[in-house]
Amino acid sequence: MKQITVVSGKGGTGKTTIAASFAALAHNHVIADCDVDAPDLHLLFETCLKEKEEFRGSKEAVVDEEKCIDCGRCEKACKFGAIDGHTIDPILCEGCGVCAYVCPENAIMLRKKISGYAFISETKYGPMIHAMLNIAEEASGKLVALVRNKARKIAEEQGRELILIDGPPGIGCPVIASLTGVDMALIVTEPTMSGLYDLERILELTHYFGIVSLVCINKYDINKENTNQIIEFCQRNGVNVISKIPYDPIVTEAMVAGKPVVEFSDGKVSRDIGEMWDNVMYALK
Repeated sequence: MKQITVVSGKGGTGKTTIAASFAALAHNHVIADCDVDAPDLHLLFETCLKEKEEFRGSKEAVVDEEKCIDCGRCEKACKFGAIDGHTIDPILCEGCGVCAYVCPENAIMLRKKISGYAFISETKYGPMIHAMLNIAEEASGKLVALVRNKARKIAEEQGRELILIDGPPGIGCPVIASLTGVDMALIVTEPTMSGLYDLERILELTHYFGIVSLVCINKYDINKENTNQIIEFCQRNGVNVISKIPYDPIVTEAMVAGKPVVEFSDGKVSRDIGEMWDNVMYALK
């Protein structure tokens, strides 16, 4: 079983657009949307929800009013200002447990709370695992790990040969969770002012974990000078620029229609993405 993660050093590079097209071009695979803070891959597919599971990734402090003697120790000890008398603000509470530790009457306990939901859906391109983290929750890395574990389990049960992962943007905890142990990372960048800097950051991350990385420059023709700088940087660092995708409004039209661009159009962008997919599969062998 092979695993590929499509990532980017920042949002808005076209990562999900390319991941959706890859899902349409691939065979015998499982799709995993690991951008749990802002999942949108399902918007480009017609999905049929099969399973929904609560995700309890963090804890919150709860007061037992009958045991509480109103000593005020918990309020003084809380560094987040989450406690006011007998009341604990669930938004401000970080679930650190200091209040429970200092309480002389054991009147405070920590309990797991619902931090989000994980879903298994069926699409015309195969099964898809995706998730949604609740607002203000911080356990995104744990939820990404849950999505990937479910994707692997389904792949093993159904004898599927590939897990295609749409990773989160940036270089933080959920990105690390989406990259750990994969066979290849496709990094989607763009020739903007921050494009090269963000590419450097994500390449440092994949290099640290020893992950083979390929680069796609999306909308390369909006600034060819920056595109050349990205290519030169990749050449100096031994990274293969596997594709350059031109800007085309047809991509936006495909998103509005709720379809992967390779299914919506047979124009140059779709042909270039198809060629890139063939090259990715060749490099993965």
